[in-house]
Amino acid sequence: MINQIFRTCIVAFATLCASTACTYLRVTSDVNPGIGASHCHTYAWAGAFHANPGVAQNVANPLNETRLRGAIAVNLQAKGVQPATAEADCLVGYGIGVQTVVEGGYPYAWGWAGRRGFYGGWDWDYYPYVYRQGVVAVDLYDARSRQPLWHASVDQNVAGLTGEAADNRIKAAVAAIFTKYPG
Repeated sequence: MINQIFRTCIVAFATLCASTACTYLRVTSDVNPGIGASHCHTYAWAGAFHANPGVAQNVANPLNETRLRGAIAVNLQAKGVQPATAEADCLVGYGIGVQTVVEGGYPYAWGWAGRRGFYGGWDWDYYPYVYRQGVVAVDLYDARSRQPLWHASVDQNVAGLTGEAADNRIKAAVAAIFTKYPG
């Protein structure tokens, strides 16, 4: 009985942690103050991915590009912006990728260091912090002047994900981005 209650609590806690992790994504957004996005009633795509030799597969994955375009289109439609049948009011650009980031090589941790002879001592550690940073970004441009109207990005890593897992993570990233839409 107690084991069953304990397992239920663990599952509930894990579910809560997973759902919280999916719903909180830090979005960075910037708006051109000189030109508003309120005139964007129709859109066209600004371009597509172009895989260059040596580019990591997860950056130029055409399936993820399709997933990203679909998620952007759904969110634009929810904002009242429709695909253009003729001349578009705005152009939509996007990006998705992963890079390795190296931070540090400077003292970042003050703590007990046993390397100071037999007795040890307090010292700084000088180790770099290396991690993979994933980014999903959406850009909005005025179609006539080609001036940027809005840029938003979110730290979201889809490296190594395929199928439904990649689709869900991309949809979550784009939904978070569109909470900052300037319309």
